[in-house]
Amino acid sequence: MQNGKVVPGILLTLVLASGAGWWYWNHTKATPGAAAENSRGGDQQRGPGGPGGGKRRGGFGPEGNRPVPVLAAPVTKGDIRVVQTAVGTVVPSAVVTVSSRVSGQLVRVLFKEGQLVRAGELLAEIDPRPFQAALTQIQGQALRNQALLRNSQIDLDRYKTLQSQDSIAAQQVDAQASLVQQYQGTIQSDQGQVDNARLQLSFTRITSPISGRIGLRQVDVGNNITTTNALAVVNTVDPIHVVFTLPEDRVSDLVKRFQEAHKSGKGLPVEAWDRGNVTLLAKGSLLSLDNQIDTTSGTVKLKAQFTNADSALFPNQFVNVRLLSDTLRDATVVANAAIQHGSAGAFVYRVIPDDKDPKLTKVTVQPVRLGPVDGDNVAVLDGLSAGDQVVISGIDKLRENAKVVISSPDGKGDFGGRRGKHGGARRGNADAGATDGEKPDRGPRPDRAGRGQDGAQKSDQNQSDATSGDASGKRRWAGRPDAGGGDRPEGGWKKRNAAESGAQASAEPADGAAKAPESDRPRPEGGWRRRNADASGNPAGRPATDGQQ
Repeated sequence: MQNGKVVPGILLTLVLASGAGWWYWNHTKATPGAAAENSRGGDQQRGPGGPGGGKRRGGFGPEGNRPVPVLAAPVTKGDIRVVQTAVGTVVPSAVVTVSSRVSGQLVRVLFKEGQLVRAGELLAEIDPRPFQAALTQIQGQALRNQALLRNSQIDLDRYKTLQSQDSIAAQQVDAQASLVQQYQGTIQSDQGQVDNARLQLSFTRITSPISGRIGLRQVDVGNNITTTNALAVVNTVDPIHVVFTLPEDRVSDLVKRFQEAHKSGKGLPVEAWDRGNVTLLAKGSLLSLDNQIDTTSGTVKLKAQFTNADSALFPNQFVNVRLLSDTLRDATVVANAAIQHGSAGAFVYRVIPDDKDPKLTKVTVQPVRLGPVDGDNVAVLDGLSAGDQVVISGIDKLRENAKVVISSPDGKGDFGGRRGKHGGARRGNADAGATDGEKPDRGPRPDRAGRGQDGAQKSDQNQSDATSGDASGKRRWAGRPDAGGGDRPEGGWKKRNAAESGAQASAEPADGAAKAPESDRPRPEGGWRRRNADASGNPAGRPATDGQQ
């Protein structure tokens, strides 16, 4: 009998447990889905511009539907210089190695290393005494031979007189005439030897053959030098030359321009810049071209001449050469920063009006064909026209048909209040009526709404008070004894309530009396805030607005 009652009870318990488990399982499974659905519904109600919208939050570019701030520059008309650039080497216009033309001992050096010397200036001197002695010896021999010549000429005159008297034979007269001629030849030889001795003596004075800058001294005083010993090197540095090379495919056009400039009496302008292309060192003109192309490099050598009075160019110095070979007149010019390069070639982002809203602008990819580059500008042969706007900054965020906002170079764009409709909270439109340096008057700030069941009523009252708020914009507090809707008392309501209720907790201690620590004062039931509220007659425990009095 008992078993018959126990079994149905167990079955009933199992059925109830199964039902409870089934209900619990479905409830817990549906709750997250409903919460997610509610969350999605709430997000959709907030709209795409609100936080957590149904779509991806707005950003720059087409996906966020927000314009990209960029800098743009107009395409203009102007002249573009066709400049050939190359790396050149400075070479002196003349180089001379100064050496002695006779052998001897170096007795004097009269120059300072690195100084500028003039042509014919005395640089050094060799011991002249051996050469002076040789000259004296040769001069003595010449005097002896001249005396013999005069004596033979006198004998010839005598012989001719005797011959006229038939006193001597004609053969003797002819022999004497031949002797005179021999002495005359000896005299001429002696004169040559004298001149040579004088020349060798002059070679003991070493002078500069050209004007220029002399280098370091190679031989010191006291050394015996020969004709193979170099004394120093003199380089002509004013004018000075620069040698550089250009590719052979530019030779034909360059030769034509060079000949035209030579006929007009003006050479092609050439500029020499330092290694970093920062400082202009000198300006000159193209002097000459080589007569053949170097087959190993496929280039031709050119030489330019520069005045170098300030010694800005130094021999063997590497410089950057800019040769102005031509000028394109009235060409289409665009900033070099706008040029982009892709697989299809060069292109720019051109600014055009939006098809849907003419007040907005967007960009389109415009292929271009480029010409010569002149500094920060480049000539456009095809693809753009004068007056077009192209993007020069902010290009990394752009794509085809991307919306843009053109900003000025100082960073002030025409954003205004337009960002508000794209999800960004800007106060540009709200502050449009305010003048520079003034803050806009947005009215008094409403007090925070109360908490609890009457929160909505307090919020409406606060909004009403804020709309009609007082001119001073100060907060009005009420609900305090003898406050009368006045301003907040000095020290605050808490201190005043404590004084009225007889509590000395928040009051200042008397002079000389020690202030009781916070922990030593007994805390009233419900806390100090409730006690102060009861004493002031305000059950909410917080200040009330003017509309609640």
